[in-house]
Amino acid sequence: MTVNIHASWNDKLQSEFEKPYFKDLVDFVKTEYKTHQCFPPGDQIFSAFDLCPFDDVKVVIIGQDPYHGPGQANGLCFSVADNIPHPPSLMNIFKELETDLNIAYPKSGNLGRWAKQGVLMLNATLTVRAHEPGSHQKRGWEQFTDKVISVISDKKEEVIFLLWGGFAKKKMSLIDAQKHKVLTSGHPSPLSANRGYWFGNKHFSKANQLLALKNKNKIEW
Repeated sequence: MTVNIHASWNDKLQSEFEKPYFKDLVDFVKTEYKTHQCFPPGDQIFSAFDLCPFDDVKVVIIGQDPYHGPGQANGLCFSVADNIPHPPSLMNIFKELETDLNIAYPKSGNLGRWAKQGVLMLNATLTVRAHEPGSHQKRGWEQFTDKVISVISDKKEEVIFLLWGGFAKKKMSLIDAQKHKVLTSGHPSPLSANRGYWFGNKHFSKANQLLALKNKNKIEW
């Protein structure tokens, strides 16, 4: 089965695309997009992979579900399309950026600029029905994205995983912490951040310090 994904990932994931669960997932997603409004746009479902080829992956950020409001989701976790108001979690990410790296609050919430530098912005579920959060969970996406994390862990060295919140931390079992660096904190959502579990984690400066130690280019967050 042909999946429209960057060739560098297709080589690593082709066996997954041939499995019955993935074929069922594709059928489900096609039907959902035909019969309901769904996000992100169909040509952006695999944007995280298209903007960040496998060989370029230096950092992985794991989200849960795409935004379910009109015009928001663009295939990258926590990211929104240009000229879209920033959701609360993204606002808190940018506030942490301000204090951690002393940089101005970004105007655009489109995190494609991070992806193009080697940050894989991976949601566990890659599609969602409009205004129905979690509506495409437990249909096969999680099995696929768990495989993505495992492939990165197995086939790459010294990747930095940023796991924010309880859901993302559950992915630790898929990561070889002897080969890779794992940084954890609370989720940037207001509920977690306002309780003191997000602000001050300094994950952006810590990630750049780890990259510099390996003579890799820092991320221009």
